[in-house]
Amino acid sequence: MAAEIVLFCERKKWHGRSISRAFRTRGIRPLTVSLASCGFSTETKTGLAIPGLGDHLPKGALVLFVPGGSFEQVTTYLGVLHGLRELGVTVWNDARAIERCVDKSTTTFFLQRAGIPTPWTWTGTSLEAALDIVRSKLAQGCKLVQKPLFGAQGEGLRLISALRDLALPEEVSGAYYLQEFIPPADGLHRDWRIFVSAGRVVASMIRHGAGWVTNIKQGARAEAAIPSLELADLALRAASCVGADYAGVDIIQDRSGAPLVLEVNSMPAWQGLQRVTRTRIADSIVAPFLDACLGRTEQASAPQGQEGA
Repeated sequence: MAAEIVLFCERKKWHGRSISRAFRTRGIRPLTVSLASCGFSTETKTGLAIPGLGDHLPKGALVLFVPGGSFEQVTTYLGVLHGLRELGVTVWNDARAIERCVDKSTTTFFLQRAGIPTPWTWTGTSLEAALDIVRSKLAQGCKLVQKPLFGAQGEGLRLISALRDLALPEEVSGAYYLQEFIPPADGLHRDWRIFVSAGRVVASMIRHGAGWVTNIKQGARAEAAIPSLELADLALRAASCVGADYAGVDIIQDRSGAPLVLEVNSMPAWQGLQRVTRTRIADSIVAPFLDACLGRTEQASAPQGQEGA
């Protein structure tokens, strides 16, 4: 029998194994493939070349990982996801949401458009313009954070407190993304990671950084915490404005306590978050995903809120 569900991930990754277990507890064995092995073909009825599917069209596709590569390669991977959606397949998250989240400047655009508070941000391709921005903000007493436009997990971040700190164009692929640094009120660097799935908050934590970078992969410590209604609503609105079915939303609070959305992650890692909550995060993705593509499913084992967080 042809697979009704496709799981796009890397088989050996922790998150892929976790999601696969959540499917198996519901009696489903998805076809697990890497987008790197997929493409297009006029020989199939669907026009897609996905190993293991042939002419068959699945009912749903769950995306955990999009491989890196050249611009052409990544365009092909996202094109496959676009194709599945155009053919009527339920795709979580679909290529539109991934594109809006992977490109931090586009995320900022959608956050601002939706009226969601986010730090002052500027994106451009001119070194001269970036230097002018840095001079102006430093003169105002503000530091900046320079982020790779397509970066993740806290890699490649720079704190800009002087002109010399700004990266050269070749170090950032010619694109500058500069965001105002939000200093903590008490000198302790922390932010929120709120995990959203199918329009509800399912788990959350506060990340305490050893330095100003608060990503778990960069050594931050996770603490279970239940967000206020204001923070939860902000996370839900942020995920919705980029069209993400599930997402990890990063929120920082300024010195007055006002929340600001930093990023929306359409392919979030949750291994660190899973360590501090009893909520089964993989279940919180799989159960509503199956509801969306197969109709109502048995959810007796699915999590209900963030019990024990």
